[in-house]
Amino acid sequence: MTDTEIHGQKRTEQRPESRSRFDALPDSPFPRLNALIEGIEPGKPPLILSLGEPQHPFPDFVLNEINANAALFGKYPPIMGTPDFRKAVQGWLQRRFGAGDALDPDTQILPVNGTREALFNMALVATPPEKNGQRPAVLMPNPFYQCYAAAALAAGAEPVYLAATAENRFLPDFHALPEDLLARTSVIYFCSPANPQGAVADMDYLKSLIALAREYDILLALDECYADIYDRDPPPGALQAALELGPEKPGADPFDNLIVFHSLSKRSSLPGLRSGFCAGGKAFMTRFRAFRNIGAPQVPLPILAASTAAWNDDAHAAANRDLYRRKIDLAESILGNRFGFYRPAGGFFLWLDVGDGERAARELWARGGVKVLPGAYLSREDSIGYEGANPGSAYIRVALVDNEEKTGEALTRMAEVL
Repeated sequence: MTDTEIHGQKRTEQRPESRSRFDALPDSPFPRLNALIEGIEPGKPPLILSLGEPQHPFPDFVLNEINANAALFGKYPPIMGTPDFRKAVQGWLQRRFGAGDALDPDTQILPVNGTREALFNMALVATPPEKNGQRPAVLMPNPFYQCYAAAALAAGAEPVYLAATAENRFLPDFHALPEDLLARTSVIYFCSPANPQGAVADMDYLKSLIALAREYDILLALDECYADIYDRDPPPGALQAALELGPEKPGADPFDNLIVFHSLSKRSSLPGLRSGFCAGGKAFMTRFRAFRNIGAPQVPLPILAASTAAWNDDAHAAANRDLYRRKIDLAESILGNRFGFYRPAGGFFLWLDVGDGERAARELWARGGVKVLPGAYLSREDSIGYEGANPGSAYIRVALVDNEEKTGEALTRMAEVL
């Protein structure tokens, strides 16, 4: 309220309420979980399975590399990182997907300060004020990583949520969308292996999605941060699919309309290192690098040295993967065929159908001291391709990130309570 004096008399004015485009942002799931169980004493010593923070030991060489290069904390790091880092990433992409040799490490690979910041900032560069005369749209699966929606809103786009349910194998059908929506879409976010369901997109699905992105001039952003944590078969990658598909026109960049994101948080159990990379088509990567030179954080040189060693070493990632596989074995033996249990093809989450995720989360905390995340907190109600209210409401997400002993105890308590 303000008072304005006109001809000696005061008039009270109502100042319009300040609003932000982020008013439409979904609430963060973890404060919602804390509010859900506030005031409830855990029935047993707490075991936390709500947060996907890897607890496995990270490789010894990481600290050695940081210590050996500690003096470089006194230098500003270049946004492009170091040649050794980019070559290590290129080598891993070649070993893992057969795609590294097709990338120019000096123009098509960028280090990032954790993939979340790059997934967010990328949409700002990829989204124009208008597309085909309309407000741009950004498509994403539902459930989804909250960063995707925040990025869409920051870019001035409309977030559009596509249901990823058991009926479609947790892989939304982007091709079924109306043409007018696809025509105004600037970015498609997609995660494989998926968080939270662990679904893996096969090569045909990825090729089809890349072809759709090219047809409508959409940037396809593939979040592949769980690519090195899998149950049986290594999940295919989008760079690999793009090479098999071939360029849209002879001589064109095979990675046009594509950017992929990878992280050491899961692969190497280094969430606190805040180190990952993105790679993709040369035209967009050039624009993204120019933006990052102005508005994005660099990765410190000692962290880049440790990251270089991590991308060059596959043995520790294989050992890490074996630990997760043993815990999935444990879950299968304890939960069996209850609660819709299935072995996730990738990642380290269980996505369990318990009928009412919020009620189950309260019960598990109150009676078992086990903290899990209601699936409704990872998804939205306004979802294309779902007839019910919220496609995640019946589920809980369970993160198998702790050691085998604690994980086994938590799963046993869950089976007893549920």
